[in-house]
Amino acid sequence: MRPFRSILFAAREAGERSEPDLFRDLNLDHIVDAVLAGREEYDLSPVFRSPLTDRAEVRYRHDVMRDLRRDSVREPVEEFAERMRLMRKQLAVREKLHYEKQRQRWFLDAVGTYCDAVAAFGGQLADLELRSAGLRGLREFLAEYLGSAPYRGLVADTRRCREELAKIKYRVHIRGPRVDVSRSRGDADYTGEVEKVFARFKQGAVRDYRVRFPEDEQMDHVQAQVLDCVAKLFPEAFGLLHDYCAAHRGYLEATIARYDREVQFYLAYAQHMRRIGAAGLEFCYPELPADSRDLAAEDAFDLALAGKLVAEKVPVVRNSFRLTGEERVIVVSGPNNGGKTTFARMFGQLPYLASLGLPVPAASARLFLPDRVYSHFEREEHLATLRGKLDDELVRIREILTEATADSVLVMNESFSSTTLHDARFIGAKVLEAILRLRSRAVYVTFVDELSALDAAIVSMVGAVAADDPARRTYELARRPADGLAYAEAVAAAYRLTCDSLRRRIAR
Repeated sequence: MRPFRSILFAAREAGERSEPDLFRDLNLDHIVDAVLAGREEYDLSPVFRSPLTDRAEVRYRHDVMRDLRRDSVREPVEEFAERMRLMRKQLAVREKLHYEKQRQRWFLDAVGTYCDAVAAFGGQLADLELRSAGLRGLREFLAEYLGSAPYRGLVADTRRCREELAKIKYRVHIRGPRVDVSRSRGDADYTGEVEKVFARFKQGAVRDYRVRFPEDEQMDHVQAQVLDCVAKLFPEAFGLLHDYCAAHRGYLEATIARYDREVQFYLAYAQHMRRIGAAGLEFCYPELPADSRDLAAEDAFDLALAGKLVAEKVPVVRNSFRLTGEERVIVVSGPNNGGKTTFARMFGQLPYLASLGLPVPAASARLFLPDRVYSHFEREEHLATLRGKLDDELVRIREILTEATADSVLVMNESFSSTTLHDARFIGAKVLEAILRLRSRAVYVTFVDELSALDAAIVSMVGAVAADDPARRTYELARRPADGLAYAEAVAAAYRLTCDSLRRRIAR
């Protein structure tokens, strides 16, 4: 086994990509925001912009996710994460403090929290059945680290410093504006005796006259002066604390710090899956055969839209599709507002999420890892480019077709809708021919039905309408030949605008 260094990468790290168009078009930015809500401190957005192209790396993440979805594993992992979060809060408080001795004590507490967290986590992992190489590697690393001289020395120094500070006992004598601080001479604590004497006079509920001091980490100048006096009375203990802080400034082990951040990638997505799954929606680990470029999914859904609809308690429509064998492109047509764009986004989300090593929103899926996912959605005109809308679309699709390969996935939505039907048909045919030559996989949402019959490698899918009300969309897409006229006739019938209806109305 390789020495453990990352819970996200078995061997080879993926580089971050800046793809704002893809994220916006496929609503991946909405997915990432929903997944990472409440975990902004970990800065995990770059991980979601770093897709993998190595199947072994994806399997590495799948195995870790499978382990973490078991309560027996997830609970100690989350407990360790909470302790590390407490450590960071203690360090954050330290940075806000003004008085050095108080800062030193908060640093000691933070290091103590870290030592306790690592020891407890290492012990918990030792007793668990772990199936993933990632978590087994972490367990071996922690076992070695817990037995190392640097960690044992850190624990010993922390314990000694705490014990020496705990031994300090002092007296504060206040006379008017004068405050005297001295060593404790073993004075007895009469609190219990006083309460016992006055307990006999207690009759029913009484008012509490005790003064409660505000809970503020920041000391005032009087408290700071008292602390300075105490330090002069006990120079050995405070000298030990000073030396401790200087010696252990870099106490945090780099691999543990990295793990603490990276594991949140899994925990955040697993939590989001539980939220979505509560509505009866399924996730799966996609099949990723090495010798296939098929794209297929059963009962898949747009994860961004599902997050919104589940929160509003609205049912989520699921769709299935397949591109197998020599099939290359799905051309989607049908009524407006019938779920075509949602389908296109879902089609692009699945391979992208799969390339992150995450379960995908579908009951089952057979995918491949694309070298890149491209999107071509309608854009508003920008004066800065000095190009018209159609011109801009042509420039963008040319750039995509120049870079795309047989391992690429293209998502095109309402492309070239700003031009005439004749031009949209001509341009669309040329673009589809280029995609077929590249042997890329693609989905093409269009109002030009004829494009679905351009080639045998093109699959037609059509937005469905309700059988009892043709004007009502079901948001389900069926694999069948395009038939825009049938829908037009249904709408005309719904509004009594067919030829027969008009004749009858005119005859009256």
